[in-house]
Amino acid sequence: MEDVPLADLAAEHGTPLFVYSKAAMLHALAAYQRGFAGRKAQICYAMKANSSLGVLQLFARAGCGFDIVSGGELARALAAGGEPSKVIFSGVGKTRAEMKQALQAGIGCFNVESEAELDVLSAVATQMGLKAPVSLRVNPNVDAKTHPYISTGLKGNKFGIAHENVLTAYRHAAKLPGLKVVGIDCHIGSQITETTPYLDAMDRVLDLVGEIEAAGIAIEHIDFGGGLGINYNGEVPPEADELWVHLLAKLDARGYGQRKLMIEPGRSLVGNAGVCLTEVLYLKPGEQKNFCIVDAAMNDLPRPAMYEAYHQIVPVTQAADHIPSARYEVVGPVCESGDWLGRERDLRVHSGDLLAVLSTGAYCMSMSSNYNTRGRAAEVLIDGGRAHLIRHRETASDQMRSERLL
Repeated sequence: MEDVPLADLAAEHGTPLFVYSKAAMLHALAAYQRGFAGRKAQICYAMKANSSLGVLQLFARAGCGFDIVSGGELARALAAGGEPSKVIFSGVGKTRAEMKQALQAGIGCFNVESEAELDVLSAVATQMGLKAPVSLRVNPNVDAKTHPYISTGLKGNKFGIAHENVLTAYRHAAKLPGLKVVGIDCHIGSQITETTPYLDAMDRVLDLVGEIEAAGIAIEHIDFGGGLGINYNGEVPPEADELWVHLLAKLDARGYGQRKLMIEPGRSLVGNAGVCLTEVLYLKPGEQKNFCIVDAAMNDLPRPAMYEAYHQIVPVTQAADHIPSARYEVVGPVCESGDWLGRERDLRVHSGDLLAVLSTGAYCMSMSSNYNTRGRAAEVLIDGGRAHLIRHRETASDQMRSERLL
């Protein structure tokens, strides 16, 4: 990765090990920056994709804001050098404590997802003598053509306010004493690989902007969320700058080209920038299937177990010529049948070999767990020829630190 041999990192830090490329992350960010050149725009990294402090610090230094979904993520964003005024708080279930924490920090905007949340946020802000800046998240009932678990813009999803109820919700928000309406928000899903769903959602959002402003409620910014997909297994999503050529053309055509824009990319900035290194422990031939048992597991890489996600798996070094190729189920040591990383993979490997699970920069470490009392992996960020350890491997003592015997 960049100028650092991955095998050397595994030897130094052990496995499983997440390794990220700084250059790859900044390259992905540059496509968005090119797309918004000359526009009033704020890129807010959706940190749920990967919330490691070293990664957040990289994006903060590059001028990004942050899209958060919890008070814990707010604390991480600020610890990494994020500017509170560039933080957007999304999510359907914000608590009063989280609202207070965000108001005290002075965040830029709350993306509100229900009328009930409007009432609670107004009450919290009023008690503090403040006005909470709010944007209402629209559910446009647009099919993002992605996996059902990561689709967020259909009527059957829990997210946002149904577009037919949005004007009523804005009128309600405008009357509440603790709120200041500043924008409108829309996010239709994740791992989107087509342009059409974005264009359809934009049309619905701009229709609503016209109706809301006709009712006398000003909309300062338009937030189009994130969701752009990456290449896991041959997918060809549009490049960020190419996507925004189409979206900005529609904005211009409808007279909103000079409006302040907000976007919240996550996976597209970090997904292809990371790999997970894992060692082959055992090869277990079977009558129906052959198993390649590795030391990474579903607690390290939850995506395959959660929604049968695909990650390419490749050897870090070429196997010796005498090693035959075989078809394997690549599985981990966790005591669950769902603990698999790859199915029906043709590999030439033997015990002790090192494999790289590709495209693991997003939704892997951030969703990892301590199931089976397994410590979370170490993380390394590569910058040219330098390797920065940004997370130590978790120990059993680390996991038990907050627990108490009877």
